[in-house]
Amino acid sequence: MASSDRDFCTLCYDDDGSSTEAVTWCIECEVFLCTDCEKHHIKSRTSKDHKTISTKDYHKLPKFMQEISSQCKDHKKQFELYCSFHDCPCCVTCITDHHKKCQEMKPLSDILMQVKSSASVQLFEKDLKNVKEDFEEIIKYLNSRINTSNSQKTKASEQIRFVKKSKDDFLNKLEQEIFDDLESKQSQLKSKMTFLLQQVTQQANEISQLQSEFSKMTQYATELQMYVGLREVEKTTSKAAKYIDELKSGDNFEEKNLEVTISSSLQSILQEVKSFGYININTSSSTLSIKAGRKDQAQNLVPTVQRIEEIKPSMLRTLTIAEDMKSTSVLVSRILPNGKYLTLNHYDKYKSHALLLFGNDGIFERKVLTFTENPYSACYVRNNTVAVTLHLTNQTSLVDVEKNKIIQIITLSHHCNGVASDGQILVISSKEKSTMVNLNDMSHTILEGVTANCISLFQGNIYGTIFSANKVYCYKETGELLWTFQHRDIYGPEELTLDKNGFVYIASHENNNIVVVSPDGKTCKTILSEADGIINPVHIDIHRETGMMIVSSKMKKTRVENDDSGDYYETAFVYKI
Repeated sequence: MASSDRDFCTLCYDDDGSSTEAVTWCIECEVFLCTDCEKHHIKSRTSKDHKTISTKDYHKLPKFMQEISSQCKDHKKQFELYCSFHDCPCCVTCITDHHKKCQEMKPLSDILMQVKSSASVQLFEKDLKNVKEDFEEIIKYLNSRINTSNSQKTKASEQIRFVKKSKDDFLNKLEQEIFDDLESKQSQLKSKMTFLLQQVTQQANEISQLQSEFSKMTQYATELQMYVGLREVEKTTSKAAKYIDELKSGDNFEEKNLEVTISSSLQSILQEVKSFGYININTSSSTLSIKAGRKDQAQNLVPTVQRIEEIKPSMLRTLTIAEDMKSTSVLVSRILPNGKYLTLNHYDKYKSHALLLFGNDGIFERKVLTFTENPYSACYVRNNTVAVTLHLTNQTSLVDVEKNKIIQIITLSHHCNGVASDGQILVISSKEKSTMVNLNDMSHTILEGVTANCISLFQGNIYGTIFSANKVYCYKETGELLWTFQHRDIYGPEELTLDKNGFVYIASHENNNIVVVSPDGKTCKTILSEADGIINPVHIDIHRETGMMIVSSKMKKTRVENDDSGDYYETAFVYKI
């Protein structure tokens, strides 16, 4: 490593310590080069294709990444292999010294290929952003609690002084005692919160520093530096996320409120009163809302997701619907976070739509709500809330499933077709344009470029289908189109959903198929068809944590007397993928 002030050429460094100032760093040779040596370096057959960067850009890398070498420190040989078991690069000598029993050795070049464009880079960048935002929320929260504590102290003081005015000198001694008690308890609260605030602020500053260096890492680091550097970033964000979880799981954010209780005996103060009152600290649950940290912080950077050829759903159950509740149209089939199922059934004879709840076993439990408008789709939002789009009214209703009532209505400037949420935002689509709703402040952002009948969200991207075009689309949250996919197996695509690995599952209505598209939008596979009992599928949903999948399908009806509603009713099948 050269000094932080000046870098000297590695090749022409003399024994007496003199050298020419370097202007370039060779990424592959890992040496500094002066102007003359750089010319020879470019002309040399072995190094003419080497990538170089200026010394100025080199120093933009974080210090820990500058120390990452492409050579093994133990054997001074180039890293050529990667051990999947130990999750580290190796040279050929490392195999005999440390990895004799390791079976999963891979070429390092395969691991480093496209590492900067891998999903891990976006994932860790998002981790940094989330952890920083969590710290900012905690700092804001603690400052707010300190202000609240100060305000409570002021209010308590005013109460005490008001009572004091009507009393004589006998109360002075007791008044001083209660003020001391108030000051002591408030000081304890403030001291604890201030200390915690200092700790959190220090952690937040460290994350901010690492976040500011992250973009420089992606620009100037070597593939190996980036790979090893991401491990350091992962450790830091994991440690920070764990620290936040520890704070949350403890009593750090319990709201300890100062209250004063004035003695009722003040009316007979000379006979009975021994104190002015009491200062209490009442504790209630924290109102702090922070993002949940990833539980898989130690995930390996080497891809371990299943291949599309390995996806094979297995049938578990069919939703059990009573004869008098069977309908010819199911508008929604959803799996709730608790594993229960939700459907939205249309009844021609009643000219209404019923939101129905089924237990984990698929047996009907109760009716949640009835709609007289024309619903199109629905999705789980958060806190027992489901969003239901009302197509022609340009409205979306937020329904509390536990309380069986609409708690809010969102009105837009376009039709409301598809709807999806990640708990922080709600995206509502149409064939004209789409709207993103911030669930924290309910602000709207129009996405002119995102047009879709049905949509789904996954890791910051929006996925949609256009029924008439027989296409599947992937957009960024900003509305920028990432890829489009079309295949003969996808005919009349309706709803779509994604599993935890980013595979896209589409209900292909017109040819009775369920088709899976790879995360990059390049290949597909039909996993369910008419041979599996799938008829005109429209709705599909996946519980990403459990791998449960629900698919709507028509089913032949058992004939009953005076039933002229048709030969089929619509239900939903549940699978494990």
